[in-house]
Amino acid sequence: MAHPRMYDDSNPAIQRLRTICLALPEAFEKEAWGECTFRVTGGSMFAMTDNNHHKSGHVAVWVKAPPMVQEILVNADARRFFVPPYMGPKGWVGVRLDYKVDWDELAGILKDGYLMSAPGRLRDRPSPTADQPEVGRIAQTGRSAAKPRATKSTPKTKRRSATKSGTA
Repeated sequence: MAHPRMYDDSNPAIQRLRTICLALPEAFEKEAWGECTFRVTGGSMFAMTDNNHHKSGHVAVWVKAPPMVQEILVNADARRFFVPPYMGPKGWVGVRLDYKVDWDELAGILKDGYLMSAPGRLRDRPSPTADQPEVGRIAQTGRSAAKPRATKSTPKTKRRSATKSGTA
């Protein structure tokens, strides 16, 4: 059974999140479980939206995180950061998009998740960081000079992962 779409494409926070994620090399978006997921070609998912997912009561993004980051962030500010269901035990961190978002900080968290998911050929090459102009500008303005790699008008069946199996 297909999941109903949980997110609203007109939500400015979702639009800004999408712009930041799709600015990363070979990142793409795939709808799954009714949410936006962000993945990297040849790698795996590094972020997923949470739009009142399972009646959570918030709009957020779940992000793959290095060891200890989840614990540090949640202990520092439990209103902005949380342990997401399902992925929390694997170290992912939830970041609320509807409460005091620090877009530069979020861009850095997303980049860390991306690097954990990216294949070695992408991890080893220089890529934008939150303190470099492109990702930093995107985090601040929500706009990229580059055209997004995926759009919501693309039929779901045409957006496929570039992994060997076609799924992530």
